[in-house]
Amino acid sequence: MFGYEPAYVLCGDARIACYDVGHGAPLVLLHGNGEDSGYWSQQIPEFTRFYRVIAVDSRGHGRSESGTQKLSFERMVNDLKIVLNEKGITRAHILGFSDGGNLAIKFALTYPQCVDKLILNGANVEMLRGVKAHIQLPVYSAYALTSLLGCFSKHAARKRDVLGLMVHPYGVSMDDLNRITMPTLIIVGEHDMIRSSQTREMAKHLPDCRVAVFRDGDHFVAAKQPSRFNRTVIEFLLGR
Repeated sequence: MFGYEPAYVLCGDARIACYDVGHGAPLVLLHGNGEDSGYWSQQIPEFTRFYRVIAVDSRGHGRSESGTQKLSFERMVNDLKIVLNEKGITRAHILGFSDGGNLAIKFALTYPQCVDKLILNGANVEMLRGVKAHIQLPVYSAYALTSLLGCFSKHAARKRDVLGLMVHPYGVSMDDLNRITMPTLIIVGEHDMIRSSQTREMAKHLPDCRVAVFRDGDHFVAAKQPSRFNRTVIEFLLGR
């Protein structure tokens, strides 16, 4: 896939696919909901000039298995910790996009000692107040439909569980962000699906945070403005 072949790490009842490329300090990449590590195809070649990149397909996504239990951020946090342990990584930079950003937040709160710098691209804390209504309401409708169809179809049930990650709160509040003390960069597009008020509120609660707003950008700035995105990430990680 996208020029790289995954390794697999057994995480309880599921094999989790991950891509381990490059050398240097570890940089973990976490994709968004319904996607896989291929989302980072325009980032990995550039990032591996400086870092050892670990791109992980979240449980139930890409080449990773779903396992036998319902998907949850808690379970995916545990998966990520097992992957890092298997790779001999005790501390890493983490870059998460969208749901991957939410996963990065949850991981940083659970294992702060494992995170060097944190980059949140299009992440949110509050599902209802954080995401624009014209984006979130269809997600709720699709979740209701797949919940019904999931009684008859394994494919629909898997889709329901993936959508559920965008429907149910993932156990983080704004006040929890006060405990994330590592340097943090938030990247959003000017026309992102994440409300600007949500981004401002998150930045206010994160003790060591800067925000980069990409002019004319939407939620998918890594894919649509890769040169600027890559430069912004690398300069932050290098302390420039």
